[in-house]
Amino acid sequence: MTSNGPFGPREFQLVLLRRMADHQPELVEDARRELGASLADMREANRRWQAMVRSPRARGTLSRYRSVLGAPERTFRRTVGDLECEALLWPVPLWPDLRFEVMAAPGGAVWNEWLIRAPEAADPGPRTAEDLRPWSCTVDEVARAFPPARPLEGTAPTRLGLAFTLPDGGEGVAEFTWGLLQRWSRRTAPGGSDKGPDRPTG
Repeated sequence: MTSNGPFGPREFQLVLLRRMADHQPELVEDARRELGASLADMREANRRWQAMVRSPRARGTLSRYRSVLGAPERTFRRTVGDLECEALLWPVPLWPDLRFEVMAAPGGAVWNEWLIRAPEAADPGPRTAEDLRPWSCTVDEVARAFPPARPLEGTAPTRLGLAFTLPDGGEGVAEFTWGLLQRWSRRTAPGGSDKGPDRPTG
């Protein structure tokens, strides 16, 4: 890929991977090779994406996704609280069971963009801590499987945190990038007693 070449779904997947590389470098390397891309290609894709986002002449977020990813695979209305939003889904070949979802408020303003499970795909249904493997679950799936759960502020716009309750009563903290699980750690021991420093898992 050159700086003057096309920027499409393949390059966008490289952008997703670039944001995940800090947490799961080995998985990212395998996925990058699956795309037939070099490390330089991934860096260049991320640089070009950032340039598009930050350009004074940048098109709106929703228009940018349509330009890069093409027409969405599916579009439907979703009600969030009192707000009726438009959800747009695009396939992500690296993760066939996932879709990239963009949530747009009336008027086209984008307020959420992340990876979700495809509507027709089976829920992975995590039940134990051992089921929480990197890239295996989305934010919603972990929250549903281990209630009560509460969101935590992420360290970057594409990163999210989630505190959740383990089956033994302890508390775990999961880290997500673009809505996909990267790693988790145990915050408290069984019964809720303080365990001490977190130890990332995965």
